[in-house]
Amino acid sequence: MRQDETEKAGRAQKPERIAKRLARAGVCSRRDAERLIAAGRVSVNGTVLETPACNVTEADKILVDGKPVAARTAARLWRYHKPSGFVTSHRDEKGRKTIFDLLPKSLPRVISVGRLDLNSEGLLLLTNDGELARHLELPATGWTRTYRVRAFGKVTQAHLDKLKNGITVEGITYGAIDARLESGSGMNIWLEVSLKEGKNREVRRVLAHLGLQVNRLIRIAYGPFSLGDLATGAVKEVGEKEFRALFGNDFL
Repeated sequence: MRQDETEKAGRAQKPERIAKRLARAGVCSRRDAERLIAAGRVSVNGTVLETPACNVTEADKILVDGKPVAARTAARLWRYHKPSGFVTSHRDEKGRKTIFDLLPKSLPRVISVGRLDLNSEGLLLLTNDGELARHLELPATGWTRTYRVRAFGKVTQAHLDKLKNGITVEGITYGAIDARLESGSGMNIWLEVSLKEGKNREVRRVLAHLGLQVNRLIRIAYGPFSLGDLATGAVKEVGEKEFRALFGNDFL
């Protein structure tokens, strides 16, 4: 047996928390797994769980809503060019269309790495592994999100430079933001904005605080991954060689 196969076999027998197991299987996030358990929708070996304080291995029979959870597979990652006008949740309480209505049927069940709001577009990473998604979203991972932004209004580079020290807007503190004024015509300007946290609607809220109204927001990079020439709506998987170079065997 090859070394990587031995390592995989060892990991399969290693106990892990049920929420982590469901996340690794791409069922949902850890937090959502805890909600499923609280609702009595998860069973292990015929017993309905009442608490997420349960360890499982690949040998255990796990059901969610009466359906078996697939065996854990190696993590995979895709680049996706999200179009404007779609939300990134699997279900939307307002009945709006989601990106998951657009994805090729050939893809396994995937979840998004972070989100882009309804009117934002550009690079969105997708994965079949909830733990990988969580890893990539953590500020501690240190991956920079970069956006091209078109906004209505005027601002100086000096004002933008102050964002490098972080800013508090309506009681919410945002970390360092690197914003660079690119060009403009009339009252519309283009900026390139980079940040590491990516809080909800952060770019729009911070720029609104500076008197700018964002009317187009395109994510062009997430860490080492770039949008490049990926067409709107297109999906492209990250190759195994590139994946291993970034993550080793941690998610395989």
